[in-house]
Amino acid sequence: MKIVNDRAAGVDVGSRSHMVAVDQEAAHVKEFGVYTSDHELLVKHLRENRILTVAMESTGSYWQTLFTALQKAGFEVVLVNARYIKNVKGKKTDVIDCLWIQKLHSLGLLQGSFLLSDQLQTLRTYYQHRQYLIEQTSKYINKMQKALRLMNIRLDIVINDITGKSGRAILDAILNGERDAQQLVLLVNAGVKKSREEIIRSLKGEWRDDLLFELKSCLSLFDTYERQIVECDKKMYSALNQSLPDLPEQKLKTIRKQKNKHSPTFNVRHLALATLKTDLFEIPGVSHNTVLCLLSHMGNDINKFATAKQFASWLRLVPNNKVSGGKVISTHTPKGKNRLALAFRQAANSVGNQKNHPLGPFFKKIAYRKGRPAAITATARKLSVITWNMITKREAYKQANNQIDPDEIKQRKLKAIRSSLIRLDINEQEWKTLFQTPPSRNQ
Repeated sequence: MKIVNDRAAGVDVGSRSHMVAVDQEAAHVKEFGVYTSDHELLVKHLRENRILTVAMESTGSYWQTLFTALQKAGFEVVLVNARYIKNVKGKKTDVIDCLWIQKLHSLGLLQGSFLLSDQLQTLRTYYQHRQYLIEQTSKYINKMQKALRLMNIRLDIVINDITGKSGRAILDAILNGERDAQQLVLLVNAGVKKSREEIIRSLKGEWRDDLLFELKSCLSLFDTYERQIVECDKKMYSALNQSLPDLPEQKLKTIRKQKNKHSPTFNVRHLALATLKTDLFEIPGVSHNTVLCLLSHMGNDINKFATAKQFASWLRLVPNNKVSGGKVISTHTPKGKNRLALAFRQAANSVGNQKNHPLGPFFKKIAYRKGRPAAITATARKLSVITWNMITKREAYKQANNQIDPDEIKQRKLKAIRSSLIRLDINEQEWKTLFQTPPSRNQ
């Protein structure tokens, strides 16, 4: 095959050392460490051999510091998915691997992975750390519920969230020494649905010092993580607002989006509109977390994808069709850990739980034919396509042809009811009995 890159090098990335091949001679392969001084020696070695472009595989997170060092040194760096450069079966060593990478790169057979800009890498770090903090708070809530349950204090039954206003007031009182259920029930908010008698019964149990200590420790750690989430929100807001100084907030039409306990403390809609030039909150089912994930993982870099199909394929939300001999032998959707894809899947799952969502009929049709997991993937793909079109074309949300308006859904249901009544052959007296009083929701 014809040599395309005659000044190409291949790097086999490792956790303790990097193997570098500048040609196909095994004797010329050199090993370098992972420290900053070793990176400088590696750059010097490449320059001595007049290398212009370097290829490396994306091994864990070990490639990132070397990748940055090579880019700053002026080299063209190609980061390749490890599954695309697997060697033929046989003896495997680090030397053989870097020689194989160098050979593929010199022949022009390697394609670089999609990489984010420096600002998006910073935002992604903040977002992923924020998600980690939220996961830790959930773990400590579970531990507190377990400690209460072992003392037979079933606060988790009568109150939805033990760290909410009522639950937190009761926990603080218990840790301050209050044991009387009659006094603890006075701290419960009037909006709690359970009766006072049931709440009192749930607060009577066996108080154990070891479990109370565990409860106190978990609550203290929970508060620590909550404060860190607030600090992380401040950092994210500063990073997002850095390129948009003194931007006045615009008056937008009211769109109700349900907020949870860990929704961002800043105005995500305003920042998203200023950054992406379109209002993603107009998409039904898209939450604060979905938009925040898109801002921190993609932003305007979504324009690097030429089509919506390419964007959905990068998210691994479309089947990987394999055709051989004119027959489709596999339509399996590839697995992945893309957090943006996960955010779209969560939004799609909420679509399936809503009654009058425009994509609801599509979700139910796929769920009936292939199951709920397939419906979540298919709906997530549709949401990603809608998002790509809105951002790249700078247009407002438009309901697609396969999305059904709630009024149209209502008319279809009325038509089906009318047909059922006609088939029952109801007489005049039965019609009067049926419609003399409007039915209530409880009937």
